[in-house]
This record gives sequence, structure tokens and C-alpha cells, in this order.
Amino acid sequence: MSKLIARFAKNESGATAIEYGLIAGIMAVALIAAFAVLSPQLLKTFTDIANKMKVTS
Repeated sequence: MSKLIARFAKNESGATAIEYGLIAGIMAVALIAAFAVLSPQLLKTFTDIANKMKVTS
């Protein structure tokens, strides 16, 4: 029984998965915040590009 507990205590794969999950979550929040801040400028930029690409007939 003590070997089972010792093996369970040494197993770090679950902790690693949680750490990767936290990092991914933090990155997602940062990207969403960046897009929210930059979206007006991005919209203007793409609108300007679209207007310049319009074919006049």
C-alpha cells in the first residue's frame, strides 16, 4: 500500500497538464484582450484596404 501512495505522490503528469492548461488559458485571455483593444484600428485598416481594392467600372 505504501508503494502505491509513494508512486502516486511522485506522479507529476497531472500537475504538468494543469500547468499547460493554465498557460493556455492565460494566453487566450491575453489574446482576447489584445483583439478587443486593437479591433477599432484593425477594422479601419481593413476597411481602407478594401476601399483601395474596389474595382471602379
